[in-house]
Amino acid sequence: MSALRFEILERSRATNARTGKVYTPHGAFDTPAFMPVGTRATVKGILPHLVRATGAQVVLANTYHLLLRPGPDLIERRGGLHPFMGWDGPILTDSGGYQAYSMADGNRVSEDSVVFKSIVDGSMIDLTPERAIETQNKLGADIIMALDDCPPSVDPRTFNLTRLRLAAQHAANFSAGYDHDARLTIANERTIRWLERCVKAHARPDDQALFGIVQGGTDLAKREWSAQRVCAIDLPGYAIGGVAVGEGPGDIARVVAHTAPLLPQDKPRYLMGVGYERDLVAAVRAGVDMFDCVLPTRNGRNANAFTRTGQIRLRNAAFSEDDRPIETGCDCLACDPGSHGWPTPDGRPFTRAYIRHLFLSDEMLGPILVSLHNLRHFQRLMLDIRRAIGHDDWSALDRRWPVLSVRSYDPQPSDASASPEIGDAERP
Repeated sequence: MSALRFEILERSRATNARTGKVYTPHGAFDTPAFMPVGTRATVKGILPHLVRATGAQVVLANTYHLLLRPGPDLIERRGGLHPFMGWDGPILTDSGGYQAYSMADGNRVSEDSVVFKSIVDGSMIDLTPERAIETQNKLGADIIMALDDCPPSVDPRTFNLTRLRLAAQHAANFSAGYDHDARLTIANERTIRWLERCVKAHARPDDQALFGIVQGGTDLAKREWSAQRVCAIDLPGYAIGGVAVGEGPGDIARVVAHTAPLLPQDKPRYLMGVGYERDLVAAVRAGVDMFDCVLPTRNGRNANAFTRTGQIRLRNAAFSEDDRPIETGCDCLACDPGSHGWPTPDGRPFTRAYIRHLFLSDEMLGPILVSLHNLRHFQRLMLDIRRAIGHDDWSALDRRWPVLSVRSYDPQPSDASASPEIGDAERP
């Protein structure tokens, strides 16, 4: 079979939203799809069959981390990512470029590559477009991403939080004479040249689908320039990159609403690294089909549970004697263990009081249970989004998900070392 086939099943009459199915050599997945992030060939703390039980049909792994450890050659000798990580469904790998910009110290970007210091052993790594593709060819994912130049969407000097500002400046190779508009133009042009090199280097086009990535920051004219040139290269699918890397939700929605319709109608559209419910729904309405984000597991490890009405922070003392599940009516393993074959006394869920105790005691089960709940939360949202598209009933979706109408939300997890805006891969 070909590397990828995309079938559109339903279209919304009121929006650009559509449902569909993506077919890959390792099975199909329904769209709109939310992909859990398994950075180092594992969704942190969650057994593969439990990831599947949350409703996930496709997962993401990160080329940057797997290039550094254990290395693509070792994984290739073991048959590729699918047998190595025990996941028999579709896998997407990103190129590793963004992590090279945002995580590595002393990185240098040139026309040929990005050179960065390994976070594993301190050695210098030269990541060219050819090496990014060769690595992904060896990893064997069903969908692979071109190496792109990913600058901050907005001028890093405008970031309010010092931590985010410093991270974005680092990713932008910031200097005293930094010109953000010029940086976006350079990134756009370099991304096209690197995409052409990726296409030439791709050794497995019959069983791995290569996606190109549109850049341009929050400048809509630059987004349009990038989309026209990326989409001029015939590929199985296309992605919107450089979003949720410092800009607010209003800018995210504006950029995605403008960019998504510029991508081919008959190819899957992938919005990289966006994960809050309101942002996901806005992107679906714009015509996006695929998403990934670390929020479910990152926040789960920090005792932050997503619910239909908003996040709850389970370390709070208010939950010390709360015998309710994380969310009444949720069918995840934490909230409804009996439906997953785990009969608890009196059919009780794992309670908020118990989960709080696990976190305060540094027990592994706490992060596992909340991560499972969060993963299921986003798969339930995807199910309801698909229903809303099929019935063109967006008001019903808003009623079922009050969090969508919340005007503001806390963009920060409780762990101050991590940020959903900076980086699209799990941190240690």
